[in-house]
Amino acid sequence: MVTDKLPKAVIYKNGILSFLDQTQLPLKVVYEEQKTAEQIYDSIKRLKVRGAPAIGIAGAYGLIVSVKKYIHEPVDIFLTELKRIGEYLVSSRPTAVNLSWAVNRIINKAKSACYSTSEELWHILEQEAENIYNEDKEICKNIGRYGAELIENGSGILTHCNAGALAVSELGTALAPIYTALDMGKTFKVYADETRPLLQGARLTSYELQASGADVTLICDNMAAYAMSRGLINMVIVGCDRVAANGDTANKIGTMNVAILANYFKIPFYVACPSSTFDNMTLTGSDIVIEQRNPEEVTHFAGVQTAPDNVKVLNPAFDVTPNELITGFITEYGIIIPPYIINLENILHKGWKQNLMFK
Repeated sequence: MVTDKLPKAVIYKNGILSFLDQTQLPLKVVYEEQKTAEQIYDSIKRLKVRGAPAIGIAGAYGLIVSVKKYIHEPVDIFLTELKRIGEYLVSSRPTAVNLSWAVNRIINKAKSACYSTSEELWHILEQEAENIYNEDKEICKNIGRYGAELIENGSGILTHCNAGALAVSELGTALAPIYTALDMGKTFKVYADETRPLLQGARLTSYELQASGADVTLICDNMAAYAMSRGLINMVIVGCDRVAANGDTANKIGTMNVAILANYFKIPFYVACPSSTFDNMTLTGSDIVIEQRNPEEVTHFAGVQTAPDNVKVLNPAFDVTPNELITGFITEYGIIIPPYIINLENILHKGWKQNLMFK
């Protein structure tokens, strides 16, 4: 597979958890062992590990590592600490639903499991975290398989932020169809938005696509309209951090800009994501909590101040793309098409319906 040589975002082996420090890419590949809840919180908050599925995996393993010191305590104390630390880790990135989903899955497993001691329960929860990781690998493969069917030889694909192998267990969400299509021998071009203010597209997407042999061209965010107007873009594929019940979708800031442009130029706009990203408890995009980040991310570039002292800054990490701008969701079950209010309900609660598929 073309992604085999890429570094893994999260590694858990023999009880040791390590995150790839993605803030140092593409110049350095550095892994940091994660030992405490505070360190794990900080790594997620500072985007050392990032990407919705990857921070879900990081949260699950992080919770396991953080509560290990309580395995010799009575069960009631262990469960109390499990819940407390879980809530603490979830607060590090409130917009991405995969983080709360994975942490809550670990906590719910503790409620339903059969065990006698805290140590016995810890091993059960460790296996559940492993299950989350392995399931994500299969999910990414299926997203890639369904999405690759949409990619035609000679096409131009625009992506925003990073939703590739560095954002998941392996392969990616938005980039999974691209990697699968490359493995199939298809030829096409990929355009990667740089994704200000933290340059995930420039630092991460262009890095992993180039390393995997893809024909990738990096553009500034404000060049997307130009590329579309010149006929360079035939489709858009992005990832996401949360999908509301009506299909409104939160993703990295700037995604809505791309969706509006794609709609104007009549270019298909797809969101690739696992079903765990669908949040039926959030009714519309207006209900999604948007993380606000440090103003210095905007006032400085590469460590150099580029704005006046004390200037006011608005720095939301995400925006919400309205459902009517989304052509379809590429999931592990297939491609979901409108009406989303019905079809997302079907996939979450009633099983997959064949009539949701394009093919």
